[in-house]
Amino acid sequence: MMRPIVSGRFLLNLALDLRGLRETVVARQHLEFLAFAKSVIRRDTDWRITGLNAYRSVVRKLGVPGYGELAMGAIASGGVRVLNEDVVAQLPNAEEMLAAVTAEETRELERREAEYRGNRPPPDLRGKTVILVDDGLATGATMRAAATALKQRGVAACVVGVPVASPETCAEFRHEVDEVVCAATPEPFYGVGQFYEDFSQTSDEEVRELLARAATEKTQS
Repeated sequence: MMRPIVSGRFLLNLALDLRGLRETVVARQHLEFLAFAKSVIRRDTDWRITGLNAYRSVVRKLGVPGYGELAMGAIASGGVRVLNEDVVAQLPNAEEMLAAVTAEETRELERREAEYRGNRPPPDLRGKTVILVDDGLATGATMRAAATALKQRGVAACVVGVPVASPETCAEFRHEVDEVVCAATPEPFYGVGQFYEDFSQTSDEEVRELLARAATEKTQS
């Protein structure tokens, strides 16, 4: 079973490999990945030597009621909604279900944006290369929403990097973003959580602390 620290080291290596890119921003999606990746990077090397800025991309999965890990799709800032049509087509009362879940997750997305960013404005990503990292790819719904939101903000290129992914989803992303790096594509693949010893969520307080620390370090550097 993959240990969580593997993902942190993967992000570190990806950042170092891409540090020659100018105007690069690492957008971290999931709270779990934000916390342990940051801690591993700070133990192993100086975060600032990579020349990367960091921010958290707020994305919410639209889970099937009662089966939260099964994604109907996902939403991101800017009114972005991406659907898994194969899943939606098999659901009874799909339109009503989607409307209800979308409304609930939109409220949570707005709450988290306000909670995590505070008075800090969202970064200007126009003309920049953005590396989207996550703890893994299953259906890829949240990553697709994040990538779509970035394209709307005028990024120069979008690179997706994950430590583990479904082989099929990883292959699909090769046609959807400028570059995709999947460190491992094991089979059988049932879900991202099966490859982690600790897949617990990170608290809002921890996320606020990490984002505030990153902003302080950027100001001081």
